[in-house]
Amino acid sequence: MNQDAGSEVLFIGGRAGVGKSTTALEVSHLLAAAHVEHAVIEGDNLDLAYPEPWRRGLGLAEQNLGAMWANYRRAGYRRLVFTNTVSVVRLDVLTATLGGDVHATAVLLTASDRTARARLATRETGPGLDSHIRRSDDAARMLEAEAPHRFIASLPMGARSPTSRVMSSASPGGLIAEPRHGRFCDRKCPGILEP
Repeated sequence: MNQDAGSEVLFIGGRAGVGKSTTALEVSHLLAAAHVEHAVIEGDNLDLAYPEPWRRGLGLAEQNLGAMWANYRRAGYRRLVFTNTVSVVRLDVLTATLGGDVHATAVLLTASDRTARARLATRETGPGLDSHIRRSDDAARMLEAEAPHRFIASLPMGARSPTSRVMSSASPGGLIAEPRHGRFCDRKCPGILEP
C-alpha cells in the first residue's frame, strides 16, 4: 500500500447509548467481508483514566490517536473507522491529529432520549447510570446545536438496533463506496449507513 496515499476516515459520533461502537463493529465486519483493509479506534478509550486527563487540560486523547494512527499507517493501513461522542464537531482537530491528507466522512448517529436511556440501562447497571444518562442527554443537545450539518450524514437510530440499521442498509452506493466519488472504499463494497 502506498504510504503517501491519504487517509480515508469514517468518523462516527453521537450521544452515549446511540450505538457508535456497535455501528463501528458492523462497518468493520462489512469491510472485512469485502477484504478492505482498515483499522477501528474507539476514541473514548484514548484517555480513559481518572482523574480525566481532558479535565486537567491534557490532550492525551489526541496524542494517543496520533501515535496509534501513525503506527497503523507504518503498517500499511490507510482507512480508519473512528468513534467518539464529539468527533463530528472536532473534525478539524482530529484530522490535523491524524496528519497528512485526510479524506473524512462524518456520521452523527441520533436517538431519542427514551431510546438512548433504554440502551444505556442495559449496559450501565451500577450507581453511575443516572450521571451517564445526564451526560448523554447533555451531549445530544450539544451535538444538535454544534454539529456542522452540511458536512455530516445524520442517521436516526430509532428503536432498531444499530446492527439492524446497518444491515438493512447494506446495498451498493452507501457511504462506503468508491473513493473517486469521495467515499471510503476503493472497490465495490456493500454500501452501508444509508439514510
